[in-house]
Amino acid sequence: MSDPLLILAVGVFIVVGGIIGLKLHPFLALLLGAFIVALMTPAAAIEQFALAKGTAPAAALALSKKSIGERIATEFGATCGKIGILIAMAAIIGKCMLESGAAERIIRSMLRLTGIGKAPIAFLVSSFFLGIPVFFDTVIFLMMPLAKAMTLRIGKNYLLLVLCIMAGAAMANSLVPPAPGPLFLVGEMHIPIGLMMIAGTIVGLFTITSGYFFALWANRKWPIPLRDSLDAKLEDIKLIAAKEDSHLPGLGISLLPVLIPLVFICADTALTAMATPGQPFTQSASLNSFLSLVKFFGDKNIAIVTGGVAALLVLASQKKDRKEGLTPFVQAALMSGGGIILITAAGGAFGGMLQQTGISTRIADMTKEYQMALIPLAFLIAAVVRTAQGSATVALITASGILSGMATNANLEFHPVYLGLAIGCGSKLVPWMNDAGFWIICKLSNLTEQEALKTISPLLVVMGLTGLVIIMIGAQLFPLI
Repeated sequence: MSDPLLILAVGVFIVVGGIIGLKLHPFLALLLGAFIVALMTPAAAIEQFALAKGTAPAAALALSKKSIGERIATEFGATCGKIGILIAMAAIIGKCMLESGAAERIIRSMLRLTGIGKAPIAFLVSSFFLGIPVFFDTVIFLMMPLAKAMTLRIGKNYLLLVLCIMAGAAMANSLVPPAPGPLFLVGEMHIPIGLMMIAGTIVGLFTITSGYFFALWANRKWPIPLRDSLDAKLEDIKLIAAKEDSHLPGLGISLLPVLIPLVFICADTALTAMATPGQPFTQSASLNSFLSLVKFFGDKNIAIVTGGVAALLVLASQKKDRKEGLTPFVQAALMSGGGIILITAAGGAFGGMLQQTGISTRIADMTKEYQMALIPLAFLIAAVVRTAQGSATVALITASGILSGMATNANLEFHPVYLGLAIGCGSKLVPWMNDAGFWIICKLSNLTEQEALKTISPLLVVMGLTGLVIIMIGAQLFPLI
């Protein structure tokens, strides 16, 4: 009963069966799944998991002795700590941009530039390049209000726009440094970061192209309407869409809630990459103070809070004649964001309990003697780990740890960058209910769980497999050695 694969199967059955079969709320199904998985996991497996992560023996033993409720609460809280402020402030930014007309102004400017026919491509490419320096979930938070406003403007293609945003952000997040996963991977496998950036961008553009064609097909097969939500009532968005240009905020002002977090996060990423640990940035004290201030605001939580303040100021300037002030808008946004935080944190707790079973180590043991081509092997290991426990980052770490020795093998017939790219593409398969990102996109877009499973999950499978094919062709034609 302590086999991680058996525990995984039970957890999958409880969560999927609970949500789809019993119509349980996702929060309850995920917590129930986390409880059963934790109950089935022996203390020895938990201790071994902690030791494998580099935890001190005493701390690992203490973790194994914690109660089930405490372990679930710890993982729940850890996920909240990562995404709680981001989701709450992103909900406020989205609500303010919709209510103030900022999203409408951006959409009108984009349509003038691209035309209605090319709007989904603009969303796809924008989300890909945004996803390189910015966390995946931040891209989703910033782009989703624009997708809702765009849908009302053109009257169709909501699912197409959602999938384009998902496709671009997801692939950049696992292929192109300085996104955290690829940044770890290049260090572990000794791949030049510049080469990974160029190769990851090339492979990424191929994969999002295939994702775009899948999105077109899915949008025709399952047209999904834009729905009411607590923070974005359709009547309110329609009223804003009917406004004349003179009654909307200017384009520069409208972009501030998005640009402020983006610029600060990108600047912080660049400074971190260029800085030498323990050394000042420059010889100038005043310039060092300025750069320290940039790094302060470049923290993702502070950056998005700053963007939220800008969004509230834009809304205040447009609603200054209303007596009730901004409180009703903020309250509606937080009611929506709070539900997303709870579901996402429950998903994090479920994924954390799966990780404590030792599922990653079990998969590594099963595949280490598997004699097959290295590129498909790298892809397969990452895909299986991602599907099993929900985290693309854990999949990247596990697969690169298994294959790092092979990547430095002098007899390798191609550059190890191809192994890194294969791991990145494999880590996209298969997102489902143990993945916090699945719940973020599902709830922000107002898709049902069934709709998300038949659109978002296959989208990433298509892009991941496309990446594998492109990587194998590239390794054959351009081995780079």
